[in-house]
Amino acid sequence: MDIFGIETSCDETAAAVVRDGTETLCSVVHTQIPLHKAYGGVVPEIASRAHVEKIPEVLETALAKYRAAAPDGKIDAVAATYGPGLAPALTVGLNAAKGLALSLGVPLIAINHIEAHLHTPFLRDAGESGAAARPDDAMPALGLAVSGGHTHWFDMPRYGEYRVVGQTLDDAAGEAFDKAAKLLGLGYPGGPVIDRIAREYRAAHPGAKLIPFPKGRPREGVCSLSGLPAGLCVSFSGLKTALLRHVQKFGAQDVPLLAASYQEAVVAAIADRTRTALRRTRYKSLIVGGGVSLNSRLREVLSATAREAGVEMLAAKACYCGDNAAMIAGLAFHRRNIEGNDAFSIDVSPSLC
Repeated sequence: MDIFGIETSCDETAAAVVRDGTETLCSVVHTQIPLHKAYGGVVPEIASRAHVEKIPEVLETALAKYRAAAPDGKIDAVAATYGPGLAPALTVGLNAAKGLALSLGVPLIAINHIEAHLHTPFLRDAGESGAAARPDDAMPALGLAVSGGHTHWFDMPRYGEYRVVGQTLDDAAGEAFDKAAKLLGLGYPGGPVIDRIAREYRAAHPGAKLIPFPKGRPREGVCSLSGLPAGLCVSFSGLKTALLRHVQKFGAQDVPLLAASYQEAVVAAIADRTRTALRRTRYKSLIVGGGVSLNSRLREVLSATAREAGVEMLAAKACYCGDNAAMIAGLAFHRRNIEGNDAFSIDVSPSLC
């Protein structure tokens, strides 16, 4: 079954075709980073306007690549993100998907963006040797969606069943990196540049003492926990404030040290909550998805955390870590959030979790 996926939840305009939920026949991603760089973050109005301008080209390119990769193939369904994300951006992609599905005479499937990130470890490129991991074989699992807009832990007893067990109480990890990079004058997006600088610093100063920034542990009883255990939640607002106070007091004289120390605090906070979750329930695997999962230090520490817990860590290839449409099309085959007439009548859900 070949499913055409569309993703426009934030600042990537993406389209892809995935066969049987795992084999990516084509994937096109147009990034808007150059448009938002001057503002140090995504501007919703600019993002939605850029989606409107680029989506026809992206869809046509993806369809052309699909026809070249599978001359005898046939699109069996169209899937699109309906939330969470920026409302104007989501609207562009969902409306385009409705139009494409109607023109092709195929079903429409509306997909949860966060859930799609947790499907990315099960994607593989067309022609790639070896069988892809099967979602059902990885269950029960602890899911971690960590990106620019989301940092959530999920209990996954079976594929398609999700329960939030922990989350950030304020900024997501990716947003925390972006704000730190802006403060340190490193540009946007902040995550990749902080990762590179921190990696270079650790290589040049093995065993060096880092600045002990706070690890973002909230207190029990805080109303923002919404009934979730404090030990599985994280807050990055205090960490950002600590970095700001340090720069105000000492200046940004040693940016590599600051970057390495800040990153270590973010990674340690995420790994600590993950370790706690893995101890609370018997899992078979740790599934990690989202743009921040590409961070080299986070992958290193989470891999060690999974080994200590005796579970397998499943993470996406680099090309599937950021927002992409292959994860939308792949998930649609295995897990159809909303489909049929309900999908055609649905509106976007920016705050969906």
